[in-house]
Formats: sequence, structure tokens, C-alpha cells
Amino acid sequence: MNVSTDKADLSALRISQEKRETQTKTKNRYIVAGLVLIGVVLTAGYVWLSGVLGSAKEVAVATATVTYPSSAGAVLTASGYVVAQQKAAIASKATGRLVYLGVEEGDRVRKNEVIARIEDQDVQPALAQARANYDLAQADLEDARQWLERQRTMYASGTTSKAELDAAEARFKRVEATIKASEAAVRAAEVALENTRIRAPFNGTVLTKNANVGEVVAPFAAAGGSRAAVVTIADMNSLEVEADVSESNITRVQHGAPCEITLDAYPDRRYQGYVHKIVPTADRAKATVLVKVRFKDRDERVLPEMSAKVTFLSKDARLTATQAKAQLTVPASAVVRRNETDMVLVVRNDTVVEMPVRTGSRYGDSVVIEEGLVQGDNVVLRPDPSLKNGIRVKIRP
Repeated sequence: MNVSTDKADLSALRISQEKRETQTKTKNRYIVAGLVLIGVVLTAGYVWLSGVLGSAKEVAVATATVTYPSSAGAVLTASGYVVAQQKAAIASKATGRLVYLGVEEGDRVRKNEVIARIEDQDVQPALAQARANYDLAQADLEDARQWLERQRTMYASGTTSKAELDAAEARFKRVEATIKASEAAVRAAEVALENTRIRAPFNGTVLTKNANVGEVVAPFAAAGGSRAAVVTIADMNSLEVEADVSESNITRVQHGAPCEITLDAYPDRRYQGYVHKIVPTADRAKATVLVKVRFKDRDERVLPEMSAKVTFLSKDARLTATQAKAQLTVPASAVVRRNETDMVLVVRNDTVVEMPVRTGSRYGDSVVIEEGLVQGDNVVLRPDPSLKNGIRVKIRP
């Protein structure tokens, strides 16, 4: 065994003190970095869990709604009903059994059109008798005229007496009077026959049918079990909204001022209108004044007696705001600036969600949201800077 060789090999395997120190320092740096990373993760987790699992924070919210820019020019809002200014309950002038009814609800009728008829078996013979008497009187008139002319000729030649001439003249006058009486009787019989015809007094639409064939109709429903009105019609071109305005606010309403009309049946459709008339009297019981608002544009969906809401606008809104389309808006206090981006905090499932939005014009205390929200979203008002994604919240009642 060579001793020198063994000593050389052991010196080659020896690790220098300087290399061991370098390895130790590197290992310590990795350990410190790992501990820092674990601390950061634990801290973030604690913050997140404290927000999610901790007590919910109470917040005030508002709903993203579809509004019209004209609302900024609104001076007053009132409720009312759609009313036909030309409306009639059509009844018969005569009493009788209804034998014909030619219309039903929704039918359109024209002025003087026969829409119903009552029995006329007793009137037709009376009219025929009156006309026959008139024809008989006409025949008597011709005979009386000829006899009068003959008596005048004979009296001039001295072949008849003055008494005969006077009798001929009297007969002629009696026949003339009989003709006039016959003419009046014919007219009376024609009126009686016409009273069995029920006609439309104007162009309109049938709203209700109040009687059926076979029922007895009578003026003012005088007879027991009888009907007064046969049908009710209305001129749809005369539809207006009658709104009750409080006495204390009537000074805000001006004749001719623009309005927007919203029907409860179609809340997404707005009709343009204007103040047609302010009725010059007040309702003592309700302390209101009746205001009539006329439609500028109207479609067939507008029907009498529909509930309506009228928004009275300022004069400045006439040509600009009233012509704008509906837009999605939220209170301006719900929009905050974070990371150079407009944000809105939306409450979903009792947690906060940060939603970037694109804002538009501002109308009063509201701002238009052009992108990022949908109608019905609940947004936090005046959000606290500590509110982040995932934080539990409770809506303030």
C-alpha cells in the first residue's frame, strides 16, 4: 500500500470552508423567501375570509332603471284615466222588443248607420193608413177644384146662386185642410217608424253591448226588466287623459305645455301629449283640479278607461328631451373611480361584485350607463373604499 497516494486522494475530497459558507447563505435566502410568501398568502387569506365569513356590512343600494331624458325637465306627475270626449249610450226613443242588433263590441260604425231595430208591426199599418188618407184627400182636392171652377163660371153667367158658389169654395178649403192634416199624419207615422230604428249618432267604435235580441227596450228604462241603452259607442279620435292635479301644484301646469303619457298596461311605451284644457273648477272633496291632456301620437292599443300617468314637462323640454330614447341610469353617487376605470359595485347573492362601466350623459342626480349593467341590477350608493370583490354585504332597509 502506497501511503503517499492515499494522502493525495483525501486532499482532493476536502470541501473548502468558503464553499460551505456560500451554500449556507443561499439556503437561508430560500427559507426566508418561502416564509415571506407564506405570510403574504396567510394574510391575504385572512383578509378574504374575514370579508366573506365575517359579519356582513350594511350598504344602501339603488336599482338600475330605464328612464327618459325628459324626466330631467319634469315639473309634475299626476295620475288619471283615458276618457273619450265623444261618447254616447244609444237608446231607443220608442218602447218595444228588440228584433235586430247588427253590431257587437269592437265594431266600427258610421254616422246614421242603423245598428238595431225594434218591432214595428203596429207602426207599419199606421203609416200605410196615413198615406192612404193623404191619397184620398188629394183625389177630393181635384174634385173640389173642378166643382169650384164650374160654380164660378155658372155664377158669372147668372145660372147659379151666390150660395152655391160659397158652398163650393168652402168645400175646396175643407179639402185643402184635410190634405194638410193627412200630410202631418204621414209625417207622424214616418217618425214613429224611424223611432224603431236605432242609428249611430257619429262615427265611432262600439264599447259595450247592453241589450240582446228579444229583450224589451224603453226610453229611460221605464218598464220593469227593460233596457235603456242598447249599445255604448265612443269616437276613438277624441281620446284624452283626464288627470287630477293637486290644488297646491296647479300653478305648475300651463295650457299647451308638453306632456308624456304612460299607460299602466304598456309601461315601456311613452306617448307625447300636451295640456289641452284646465277645467276652471276644483273638486272640493279631493282638493284637485281636473286637467285634460290630449294625445299627439296614439295607436290602437290606447283604450278608454285605461289607467295613465302624466308627466308634465317644462317648455324647454318640448323639442329636445321629449324626443330622446329611453336609457339605463343609476344614481351618480354609485359610480366610483378605481384603477383609472369607472366602477359600479353590484350586489349579487349578498356579495359585492366590481363591474367596470362606460358612462354617458348626466341628467340631474342620475348618470347614463352605456355599457356594463342591465336593468334591475342593485348598485351600492356611495361605496366605501374597503368594499372589494367577494365582500359580504347586507342591504340597508
